[in-house]
Amino acid sequence: MGTPDFAVGTLEAMIQAGHDVAAVVTKVDKPVGRRMELKPSPVKKCAMDHGIPVLQPEKVRGNQAFLDELRAIAPDVIVVAAYGKIIPSDILTLPRYGCLNVHASLLPKYRGAAPIQWAVINGEEESGVTIMQMNEGLDTGDMIARVEIPLASDETGGSLFDKLAAAGAELLTETLEKVEAGTAVPVPQPAESPTPYARMIKKEDGRIDWTKSAVQIERLVRGMNPWPSAFSILQGKNIRIWKSVTAPSAASAAPGTVLAADGEGIVVQTGSGALCIQELQMEGRKRMKTEDFLRGHSMAPGERFC
Repeated sequence: MGTPDFAVGTLEAMIQAGHDVAAVVTKVDKPVGRRMELKPSPVKKCAMDHGIPVLQPEKVRGNQAFLDELRAIAPDVIVVAAYGKIIPSDILTLPRYGCLNVHASLLPKYRGAAPIQWAVINGEEESGVTIMQMNEGLDTGDMIARVEIPLASDETGGSLFDKLAAAGAELLTETLEKVEAGTAVPVPQPAESPTPYARMIKKEDGRIDWTKSAVQIERLVRGMNPWPSAFSILQGKNIRIWKSVTAPSAASAAPGTVLAADGEGIVVQTGSGALCIQELQMEGRKRMKTEDFLRGHSMAPGERFC
């Protein structure tokens, strides 16, 4: 059971390990683009490439027809990786070995839907993947296995996503062997998480609050890359900011004020220190380095992002 790219590696790993994947459950196809054409999820595309039956229930909870389909399949185990729906108890208890979740954090930290982005935004030095025996709580089930992944100084949400997807796929196949052999040792989680719930990311979360420190904003830029991207408004236009570094500042200018704009970047005052923007994208234009952007757009100290 999975939907986005993160789950594809897990599905591929199960297939390559020789497991009999009886079915794949994923979200319904979404309309995209100007023509609103239906687009299958990455997991559905992967399943179809391998000739695996695909189930796409509109809802999971209280869906007797879907439950009957799963009972007919009689799975030994259900693997869940970023499926995007809450699994009810009648499904959690259906398989012989229960439901195993591939969660992209070191539980009990970052329970929730967007652990990858929030780990980068919050400045974590490491993240990882936890294989969990699912229960009815929100990522509160017993931990069976975990792997730690250090974050690079320039880690983005996208680069960490790729690392954790690969690590999770490998860890899952190792865990399945232990579960089947009866050697897996579940470890209960603490009742409370040391971090806030990693709620779903919204586009508005990418809007930069220039009163925050340069360190916080630089982490936001990385965490929101590639989606939904950090952004601000300049000269009445939406500007996406893709890459930045912190810089010292002794200026007394208001947060959001441009201090300098040259080949080194656009330096903007923040609530503490300055942010040097190195790559950006004006609405309707392509992403580019700041020095290339400034060749076609004049910008002077004193202008202000808001």
